[in-house]
Amino acid sequence: CLSAGLDLPGRFLFAILTLMTLIADLVFIEEAVYIYRKIPSSKRSIIIWVNAAAPVIATTSCIGMWIPRSTMFTDFAAAIFFAIVIHKFLLMMIKECGGQKLLLRRFENGRFKISTGPCCCCCLCLPRVRITRQTLFLLKLGTFQFAFLRPVFMFLAIVLWTNGNYILYNLSPQRAAIWINCFIGVLTILALWPVAIMFQQVRTVLTCKKIIPKFALYQFILILNHLQTAIINILATQRIIPCAPPLSSSARGAYIIQQLLIMEMFLITLLSRVVYRRRYDDLEPPECIAEEAVDRKETS
Repeated sequence: CLSAGLDLPGRFLFAILTLMTLIADLVFIEEAVYIYRKIPSSKRSIIIWVNAAAPVIATTSCIGMWIPRSTMFTDFAAAIFFAIVIHKFLLMMIKECGGQKLLLRRFENGRFKISTGPCCCCCLCLPRVRITRQTLFLLKLGTFQFAFLRPVFMFLAIVLWTNGNYILYNLSPQRAAIWINCFIGVLTILALWPVAIMFQQVRTVLTCKKIIPKFALYQFILILNHLQTAIINILATQRIIPCAPPLSSSARGAYIIQQLLIMEMFLITLLSRVVYRRRYDDLEPPECIAEEAVDRKETS
């Protein structure tokens, strides 16, 4: 346990970060109770899953901070959980539109813009795709494959790690780490693409549901949990982050990541409570919108 070798400022920092984690967990529990009582059952579990992303990452980071030997397992747990959250966020946008049937009726003449990030943001010439049951299925399949395959790859990595064949910071082509990370990277991009496509389609309709702040919070978690972590890991691997006995460069990099994530996820948990706490009215059925459009034409 690292805390045994800490000086007084270090213990104080650990105490503050642990307190922030506990507060984040309590805020989430209170929010989950509110959602369970106030939100319709069809959307309840999905919204709770999405809200849980930040406190779960903060909790796993706190455990890894106190018990450095558990870092690999806590990182894997957080990664698997967020893979499921990506799928849940897509389902949440569909649910906020009234479900799949109402979404198809609302956008029956619409088309998905697929020239969006992270896959095809530069391919502006790509044709738009009709919104059908099949395309919705493909979008959901794109996020579901990540929620399903990432735990499989994580389990494979743990098995190889126990045999000494998986070393996170050894990116040699002869080692498994680089290949597993490459596969996970491709799966991640393929999972983020459907979410971006759906968001581009529904962001105007769901403005009243504050979908833009919700998507922004989701993006912040994604960037901080993946991009920030990757950058610090690269700096640690290249020894740019110096060692500080008894911590090696890689261990110190993990230590920095955990501390940053706890503070960042604490803030995101508080912001999520503000965004998701409000009760929003359901969208008008497509028939009402069509009738209003006809009335406007007749009166004009």
